[in-house]
Amino acid sequence: MNAARITGIVLIVLGLAGLFTGGFSFTKDTTAAKLGPLQLTVKEEKVVDIPRWLSIGAIALGAVVLALGFRKP
Repeated sequence: MNAARITGIVLIVLGLAGLFTGGFSFTKDTTAAKLGPLQLTVKEEKVVDIPRWLSIGAIALGAVVLALGFRKP
């Protein structure tokens, strides 16, 4: 398997994952206040949305790269 085929497959898989999940979230710990030995931390949940057009574009680009990977020079 050459690099073009692997890249095409990875782009298709990432595009499908972004299309089906729509995004992901993570928790970020931040220090709000520090008073001597006491420390106040705040947990914030951040949400990252993956645009639908980006997922579809990754699938399309992956298909093109995969098709070009099967061509013989």
